[in-house]
Amino acid sequence: MTYAEDYLSFLVHFHGTRDYFECHEILEEYWKETAPKERDSHWVGLIQIAVALYHDRRGNKKGAARTLAKALANLHLKKAELLKLGLDPERLFKLLEDTHERMLSQKPYKSINLPISDQRLIEKCQSICSQEGSIWGADSDMTNTSIVDKHLMRDRSDVISERARQLSLRKTRMEDRP
Repeated sequence: MTYAEDYLSFLVHFHGTRDYFECHEILEEYWKETAPKERDSHWVGLIQIAVALYHDRRGNKKGAARTLAKALANLHLKKAELLKLGLDPERLFKLLEDTHERMLSQKPYKSINLPISDQRLIEKCQSICSQEGSIWGADSDMTNTSIVDKHLMRDRSDVISERARQLSLRKTRMEDRP
């Protein structure tokens, strides 16, 4: 089976670096290229898993549980797509349900590994991890703030500039009204 490079990169970050923010960024871009109108795409479900774990690791249990519940609801309808991605849907649902329960119980964050049933996919991802200097399946380094708090460290100047531009346009339109 051949898998998209972005999916491989998602898996490598998910299981190797544990950079869930990067997982979200990679798959969101891929989803927007391949199925942008499909808000219930399996890609969205995988993005939601990464987002939930990002929040969980930072202590936002309520947001994490809410996001993971959305992922579960979405992915329960996508068994065929999950199989094509080399994942075991039944084991995935059990893992996500257990993780959701842990979040609701306010228990500490715990790294998870998605249940991949395609051994060649695992070996490919392990090889990429090794080349990139990470260890497949290692637990999150909770002291690595560049991953744990990544959203606080990104450059948002372009977003801020665009928001200011849009606000200015709205004000101009309001002033031009009779």
